[in-house]
Amino acid sequence: MNKRRIAKLSKELRKQPTDSEKILWQYLRNRKLNGLKFYRQKPIFYAYEKRYLFFIADFYCYEKKLVIELDGGIHELQKEYDEQRDIILNNLGLRVLRIKNEELKEINKVLQRIIEI
Repeated sequence: MNKRRIAKLSKELRKQPTDSEKILWQYLRNRKLNGLKFYRQKPIFYAYEKRYLFFIADFYCYEKKLVIELDGGIHELQKEYDEQRDIILNNLGLRVLRIKNEELKEINKVLQRIIEI
């Protein structure tokens, strides 16, 4: 695992956010939500069968140990993958909040869900 390559990939993903990521980031950046620090496209590392692997979380809050994933249409086709990923993240002590892109139309409800976790 090359951490520099992973950091470069994360940086590239931050340069090309989805429309949904742009919307949510407006409310999370610069500690705007309850003073919590959120990161975008944050690599989460874990060990599996003596190998180090990683996921890149859409958003991550260290203080809440919270991963936020924005789910667009592609996630309908990869439900099993997402479920396995959530199990691994939960086993790392992280909570996962999945938000469907269309839920962002009611951003205040989404922000309340994040705060309540």
